[in-house]
Amino acid sequence: MVNELASVDWARAQFALTALYHFLFVPLTLGLSFIVAIMETIYVKTDNPQWRKITRFWLTLFAINFAIGVATGIIMEFEFGTNWANYSWFVGDIFGAPLAVEGIMAFFLEATFFAVMFFGWDKVSKKFHLLSTWFVAIGSNLSAFWILVANGWMQYPIGTIFNPDTARNEMSSFAEVALSPVAVSKFLHTVASGYVISALFVMGISALYLLRGRFISEAKKSLIVGASFGLITSMFLFFSGDESAYRVTQHQPMKLAAMEGIYQGEHRAGITAFGILNPDKKPGDEKEVFLFDITIPYALSILGNRSPNSFVPGIEDLLHGNEKQGITGIDSRIQSGKLALSALKDYKEAKAQNDTEAMNFNRGILESNMPNFGYGYLEKPEDAIPPIALTFYSFHIMVALGSAFFVLFIVVLYLAMANNVVQFRKILWLCVIAIPFGYIAAEAGWIIAEVGRQPWAIQDLLPVGIAATHLSSVHIQVSFFIFAFLFTTLLCAEIGIMIKSIKKGFVEEHSVDSTHKGGK
Repeated sequence: MVNELASVDWARAQFALTALYHFLFVPLTLGLSFIVAIMETIYVKTDNPQWRKITRFWLTLFAINFAIGVATGIIMEFEFGTNWANYSWFVGDIFGAPLAVEGIMAFFLEATFFAVMFFGWDKVSKKFHLLSTWFVAIGSNLSAFWILVANGWMQYPIGTIFNPDTARNEMSSFAEVALSPVAVSKFLHTVASGYVISALFVMGISALYLLRGRFISEAKKSLIVGASFGLITSMFLFFSGDESAYRVTQHQPMKLAAMEGIYQGEHRAGITAFGILNPDKKPGDEKEVFLFDITIPYALSILGNRSPNSFVPGIEDLLHGNEKQGITGIDSRIQSGKLALSALKDYKEAKAQNDTEAMNFNRGILESNMPNFGYGYLEKPEDAIPPIALTFYSFHIMVALGSAFFVLFIVVLYLAMANNVVQFRKILWLCVIAIPFGYIAAEAGWIIAEVGRQPWAIQDLLPVGIAATHLSSVHIQVSFFIFAFLFTTLLCAEIGIMIKSIKKGFVEEHSVDSTHKGGK
């Protein structure tokens, strides 16, 4: 049993490692593809050769990131079969469908036109090249959509029925899976965060050139595009974040309780703008939740239920139930889940004996308790509580950084449009420093989404301990360190290649003046 638990933990660690590294590459791909398309559109409209140089420079950085991002993504998909075979067996027909569509529709679209976009300069017409660039941008984001549809289904499994004859879940409606409100809101919020990261990246590199007095004209133009794109997409990020929080409240209340550190549910619940959790606090004790906190009254009730007087459940309500609010406790759900598992076992035995009456009886019990199926694998109610501190602090770091980025975009755009940005060197340094913080915010968001729904591989349906493949922990440990070395090498290689391209700057390959100052 100990070895089995160790295997599950190492499988989780390996998948988390792969996903964290992969998500370093994906956000920049999503946003930079559109920024490049916007820049090339300006070039085609104005026929200004300077915009061609600008476009090709950022296109080179996009291509470097795109190529390495594909490698980590492929490995992550293979891990579903190697480390999570039980998961793949249980819901593979459902989970695999959007991934198959992603490969057929989106990946081939971006891969096909990527060649034209990167190698087709002066080989195809300007308009066709521009069309190819837009197709790559659309394809990259379509790829993200289908992947996030699959992930959104894990957060809120709908459009599926359980077949007791095969003990597998089968898709009942592809439209429900693809258009799930959780999946759609998750996609919009995730890509918006990618757009903000890309805007910060463009702003930061452009600011670096301005600080060093190189490529002044090209850097200013890039800075304005980056700040404009960032301001628009950060506003959209707030709206999509509001919708995501609403969906979490409706479908994953335990995650929301962890995000806000709520132990006792309340009407007119407020949002903790800033807080320090009491590390000694445990469910059921009388200790204070926070050592210090600043709360915005009514905000969480509005955010979660669209009503300032609504009730937001806390961890205690979800654990033990709240009859007044119509909340069934997890202890009751565990009993219901065990009935479902027992009924499934009895159904199989009745089927082996060809006892139709017993099959129908047990099938009825199974179907009535199916919403709590996954809880039958839990040993105690507390097993359903995610890591509270990690979820809480990740959420508040993400929100704080997102708000800071919004202010930075406004300031930079104002100064750039007023042609005063070069005089404000501290602001330019803030732009450079903001690049890694964009990634920190995105990784914090991923932690909220994945850690916040623990212990579930599929919400309410399959815990991670049951989803994992029964492998020796030694084998997983070996592959973990191999992947850690490989991914770190790829990341270092990408950073090295990007630094080399950035040092070269906005210079076309045919240019002989590598020290061009761009209008200095």
